[in-house]
Amino acid sequence: MQGRIKYFSAAFFAAALWGFMSIPLRAIKAWPAGDILYYRIFVSVFFIWLFIFAFRRRQLRADVKHIRQLSPAKRKQLGWLMFIASLLIMGNWFAFIYAVNHVSIQSAAFAYLVCPLITTLAGFLILKEGLSTIKKVSIGIAFISVAMLARGSFYEVSWSVGIASFYALYLVAQRIIQQVDKLNVLAAQLTICSLLIVPLLLWQQHPVPLDPKFWLNIIIIAIIFTIIPLYMSMYALNGLSSSTVGIMIYINPIIAFVVAVVYFHEHINTHQLLAYCVLLMAVFLFNWGALRKVFHKFA
Repeated sequence: MQGRIKYFSAAFFAAALWGFMSIPLRAIKAWPAGDILYYRIFVSVFFIWLFIFAFRRRQLRADVKHIRQLSPAKRKQLGWLMFIASLLIMGNWFAFIYAVNHVSIQSAAFAYLVCPLITTLAGFLILKEGLSTIKKVSIGIAFISVAMLARGSFYEVSWSVGIASFYALYLVAQRIIQQVDKLNVLAAQLTICSLLIVPLLLWQQHPVPLDPKFWLNIIIIAIIFTIIPLYMSMYALNGLSSSTVGIMIYINPIIAFVVAVVYFHEHINTHQLLAYCVLLMAVFLFNWGALRKVFHKFA
C-alpha cells in the first residue's frame, strides 16, 4: 500500500494541476488566443526537449532505433499519424485557450467531463473497440446532458464539444501509435506544431510580446501545466492501472468548475446545474467497473 501511495499521489496532483490552468490563461486574456497558443507551443517544445536530453536520453535513443527498424510503409504510417495528431492537439489547445478567455471556464471544464465518453465512442466507431451495454447507456445519458445545455447556450456547448472532440480524436491517434515513448511522441508532435506555426506568424506579422507578465505566464503554462503533469501521469502508470489513472482525470474538470465559480465568479443557473448532474450520473455509470476495482484495492 505504501509503495502505491506515491503513484496515486502523482496521478492526483497531475489532474489537480490541470484544473487550475485557467488562472494563468485568464491572466493573459488581453493577448489573442492564437498568440498564446503559438508561444505556449514554442516554449513547451524548448523545455520538453531540454527535459528529454537531460533525463530521458536512453528512451530517446531506443525510440530512434525502433523507428529506423520499421519498414518504409510503417514509417510512412507513423509519420501521417504524428502529423494528424499534431493538428488535433493544436486544435484542442487553441479551442481550450479561446474558451477559457472568451467563452467561459465552465465550457472548457464541461469538455473534459464529456471527453472520455466521446473518446470511447470514437474508439468504437473508428477502431472498432468493444463497447459494453452500460457504457452505451452512459454515452446516451451524456448526450442528453449536452442537449440540455445546448438549449441554454448552444454557443458554449459547441465549444465544449469541439474541445472534447479534438482531444478524443487525438487520443485515438495516440492509441494507434504504439511502442514509442509517449513523452518523445509529444515532443515530436509539438515540434511539428511549431513548424506549422512559423508561416502563420510570418503571415500575420504580429509583434513579439514584450510584457514580462505574458512570458511569465507562458512559461508557467508550459512547465507547470504541460510538462510536469504529463510526466506525473506517465510516472503514475508505472504503479497504477490505466483505469485508476483515468478516474483521477475527472479531478481536473471538478476543480476547474470550482475555480470558475469561486475564483472567477461565473454564474451557474438551475438549468445548467441539472445538466451537470445528469452528466455526472453518466460519468459515474461509465466508470462504474473501474470505480469498483479502485475502491476494492484501497478498501
